[in-house]
Amino acid sequence: MEKDTNFNEWYNDIVEKAGLSDKRYPIKGMNVWTPYGWKIMRNIDEYIRRELDATGHDEVCFPLLIPETEFKKEKEHIKGFDSEVYWVTHAGLNELDVRLVVRPTSETAMYPMFSLWIRSHTDLPLKIYHLVNTFRYETKQTRSFIRVREIHFFESHTCHVTEEDAQKQVEEDFLILERLMKDLCIPYSLLTRTEWDKFPGAYYTVGLDTAMPNGRMLQIGSIHHYRTNFSIPYNITYEDADGEHMYVHQTTYGMSERLVGALIGVHGDDKGLVLPPPVAPIQAVIIPILSKGNIDAVTAAAKNVEKMLRDAGIRVKLDDRDERPGSKFFEWEIKGVPLRLEIGMKDIEKNVVTFVRRDNGGKGTVSLQDATDGVHLILRSIRKDMYDKAWEKQRSNVTTITSLDDLPEKTLRFGWCGSEECGHKFEDENDLKLLGTPYIPEEFDGKCIICGKPTDKVAYASRSM
Repeated sequence: MEKDTNFNEWYNDIVEKAGLSDKRYPIKGMNVWTPYGWKIMRNIDEYIRRELDATGHDEVCFPLLIPETEFKKEKEHIKGFDSEVYWVTHAGLNELDVRLVVRPTSETAMYPMFSLWIRSHTDLPLKIYHLVNTFRYETKQTRSFIRVREIHFFESHTCHVTEEDAQKQVEEDFLILERLMKDLCIPYSLLTRTEWDKFPGAYYTVGLDTAMPNGRMLQIGSIHHYRTNFSIPYNITYEDADGEHMYVHQTTYGMSERLVGALIGVHGDDKGLVLPPPVAPIQAVIIPILSKGNIDAVTAAAKNVEKMLRDAGIRVKLDDRDERPGSKFFEWEIKGVPLRLEIGMKDIEKNVVTFVRRDNGGKGTVSLQDATDGVHLILRSIRKDMYDKAWEKQRSNVTTITSLDDLPEKTLRFGWCGSEECGHKFEDENDLKLLGTPYIPEEFDGKCIICGKPTDKVAYASRSM
């Protein structure tokens, strides 16, 4: 299956062949994480934990169910999720007095507790996060990791004394994002969503979007500034230094298992996955090249290299199964292992290990004595090269247009006057999603692509996944 000619079929084929997920569970859109896919997700989770812990966030875990009474306190929020939530109406045979929502996101679960936890300005900032599953009734065609009904999800929630302090948190979130995406080698755009597409209840939303091979954009996460839109209905207040009671200002930052979908789409090729070393379950696989008379010597050398690499903290696997090397090469290519190490009698005689890079097919040797340093160096090079290549593709996916004739299957950049009327007309007439405007302003001097009025505002649009 070729990635560039039929991305959707290629994607589904790779997910199955690489053993990432099993969609045969008898509830549509609620897939089983199989071992290899779950290891990738767990590695991503650990990088998220590293970044959040390092910036003063504390991990928590909130209940799955939310009382309808709490869920409905913020009217814009409930309106935004009303068609997507799952309801629990009975406990056994008993009808519940208050219906329960199965968590679609955690604002309405957390914020009643925040109103109890926060009393004084000395309690702020409050910075917490959790990694949980959320549930939304997805009505479109489901696809592993990209469009599912049970979603593995990270979200951070913060409370601050002032709007300015909350804005500083948003800026910190962008730095966290930058560091995390370097490890995942995923490029992204920061686009402030339109008023009609921002998160329900938010003051503003910044979408985190990455380009897929079919030219469409995949939203992998979002960052929200709430001002006091949630603290007022949930009565989250603090007493300031003068004894006045003030409402907190809040932010959230969330990303989901779509990060795995992005890894597949951004880096994969016609042979299978191509995984960045930081999140690959296996960073290097060792394949002994055996022949009659050298089995013991080659096996011993392979085991010695395996021990050296494992002791150095490298996730390594020795594939000593009784199968032909070619079939092993094929399997580990599908699974996207960043580095393949081959050891045969000729390598031993030369005192080297042969390596093959998964990302670009590059080949070479490293000395047996310096295998650990050599492998570390190659893995760092793979990460950098994958990161640079992905960003180059992201930039090449954007096309600036001045008319609506013959629109390419890419991310479109164009002038927009900023009015909802023109925005809705653009979306309705072109079957495109207006992704928003750059969070970091871009210089632009042109005309609105709909009404023709002069504008210095630039917008982006794409067909979404």
